[in-house]
Amino acid sequence: MNLLKDKTAIITGASRGIGRGIAKVFAAQGCNVAFTFSSSVEAANALETELKAAGVNAKGYQSNAADFDQAQALVEQVLKDFEGIDILINNAGITKDNLLMRMGEEDFDKVIEVNLKSVFNMTKAVQRTFLKQRKGSIIHMSSVVGVKGNAGQANYAASKAGIIGFSKSIALELGSRNIRSNVIAPGFIETEMTGSLPEDVVQGWRNNIPLKRGGSPEDIANACVFLGSDMSEYITGQVLNVDGGMLT
Repeated sequence: MNLLKDKTAIITGASRGIGRGIAKVFAAQGCNVAFTFSSSVEAANALETELKAAGVNAKGYQSNAADFDQAQALVEQVLKDFEGIDILINNAGITKDNLLMRMGEEDFDKVIEVNLKSVFNMTKAVQRTFLKQRKGSIIHMSSVVGVKGNAGQANYAASKAGIIGFSKSIALELGSRNIRSNVIAPGFIETEMTGSLPEDVVQGWRNNIPLKRGGSPEDIANACVFLGSDMSEYITGQVLNVDGGMLT
């Protein structure tokens, strides 16, 4: 069943982790995929080849979503290469964790720039296309940390909470044009980044989750498929926690 057949999605930060998982599942659902990456050229090339093998059009772009002009140029290029955009997934993000007393101004500013300013840049860049076609689905990647906060992550939590406020405002602004804006708030997702953590630490987190396991990138991707597809045509301005019950 191809829920995204003939649609085209832009996914930021997709060379690894959750973004890569979303790209692969979208391709399997018949979606053409334009994705961005910052520095992992080899990983991006491998992903592009893998996505094309699924029978869809796919292309990776080395672009910094946190740079306003680069975001504009990216969308212009994607429109030339793919002849349309239906879905935007704002996934690019970083962490620079520390307690507030040890957190430098640069670490705060950088996380806000990459995680939150990029969402403004990319949404602004696709807005004209979505308004013209009177249709579009924007999916912003927040975090359970953006909903409940977390000690040692004041910068990250602020950026992810900001995404929620931004998304709800965009849903109100653009709803009359049939443009939807929703948030996914992942919980503890097991990726290559968490793979470097001690097993007892990871198991401790799993034990505190009602479903007793960490999530996979595919768990997040499946939620994105729903919000990107026509199955969710009457859903906007929402935050979907994909967290195994962490916030229950």
